[in-house]
Amino acid sequence: MRCPYCGNEDTQVKDSRPTEDNTAIRRRRFCPACGGRFTTFERVQLRELTIVKSNGRRVPFDRDKLMRSVQIAVRKRPVEQERIERMVSGIVRRLESMGESEIPSKMVGTLVMEGLSSLDAVAYVRFASVYRNFREVKDFEEFLGELSGPEPDVDEDRD
Repeated sequence: MRCPYCGNEDTQVKDSRPTEDNTAIRRRRFCPACGGRFTTFERVQLRELTIVKSNGRRVPFDRDKLMRSVQIAVRKRPVEQERIERMVSGIVRRLESMGESEIPSKMVGTLVMEGLSSLDAVAYVRFASVYRNFREVKDFEEFLGELSGPEPDVDEDRD
């Protein structure tokens, strides 16, 4: 593993242990050239996934990019990192188990929306605002109206 600080290709593993959810191996590494210490994660990858964007462009699936987008949605929200990690791992497993190597980006967005809806309502709305490209306040109002369902009729003549 290449050292992220000096580029030395001869680093040493000092400690290895499974992550809390047992989906990866966490390795603490040491670089003898510069003395730098860093952590790497090793995960099982069932297949190479390619994301097909709405414009037809194809890009390799990047779990870290998925995690970053979820992290942005849950920023400053009371959501434990472990729950976020489980959600992202679940999405990746679902994508890999679909049996397809090319996945439409809309599928990934839909899975993230499903996951966030059960994780945190504010994070769900934040992600939706970017994913659905909200441009005006009325876009938020319409989306929030869909979430809350039909409004009850209010009789204005009541005392």
